[in-house]
Amino acid sequence: RQKDVAGLKTEVKALQKAHFGLRMQKATQQLNNTSVLRSTRRSIARAKTILTETIAKQGAK
Repeated sequence: RQKDVAGLKTEVKALQKAHFGLRMQKATQQLNNTSVLRSTRRSIARAKTILTETIAKQGAK
């Protein structure tokens, strides 16, 4: 919650890229721990929520 908008957008992009790689590993049967997919997906959701809150706060100022 301490990051700025640009930092949050970069984090979301990095998490989405990681999630895509994990999905490809799962599709090719190379992923051993499938719970990583769930945690990555939830991390993306958290980052997007914080990003939305940050943008709303900046707009309210």
